[in-house]
Amino acid sequence: MNTSLLRASVAALGLVVATSAAVAQTPAKNVEAGSYKVEPGHTQVVFSLLHLGFSDYSGMFSGVSGTLDLDPAHVAATKLNVTIPIDSVMTTSEKLTGELKAPNWFDSAQFPTATFVSTKVTPAGTGMAIIVGDLTLHGVTKSVTLHARYVGAGTNPMDKAYTVGFEATGTIKRSEFGVKTYVPMVGDDVTLSIAGAFEKQG
Repeated sequence: MNTSLLRASVAALGLVVATSAAVAQTPAKNVEAGSYKVEPGHTQVVFSLLHLGFSDYSGMFSGVSGTLDLDPAHVAATKLNVTIPIDSVMTTSEKLTGELKAPNWFDSAQFPTATFVSTKVTPAGTGMAIIVGDLTLHGVTKSVTLHARYVGAGTNPMDKAYTVGFEATGTIKRSEFGVKTYVPMVGDDVTLSIAGAFEKQG
């Protein structure tokens, strides 16, 4: 292998690793205030539920869009509004993925998107917040609570965009949203694990 190419590749990798480490170590209070948009390529919504009492089974939504208005000095004023395309659902089973889009599950033809709009954000310790908002899924709107954790912020070395990242978790009952197929054989309680990346606008 060309040694110059190897050295260049190692240097580039080192830059990415070093920048990522710096991003992760940025204190939440030093995050830039402003308006952000979801970076869909690195935002994922993972759901998991108990399958026949044997194991937890997971799937994922992608292609998320939305906005975040953020001021670390006034966390309670944070506004989050995201849209999830239901047709993006994916599992390890092609057959199941197709079934989940059908009328007896998510019915993506009639309800093509799910949305989450925050109604209250409460600081919950360093880099932590409790986000309460309205989740609309399968044509039903319910209040849902997410527990969010700040991950890091800084300039993305790949696209040069100032980016902030969070993780969030929450639990919903799918039957409350009218998705009742196979309850209780397939669990009613659904755990949501969200990785969100947001790029600053302007």
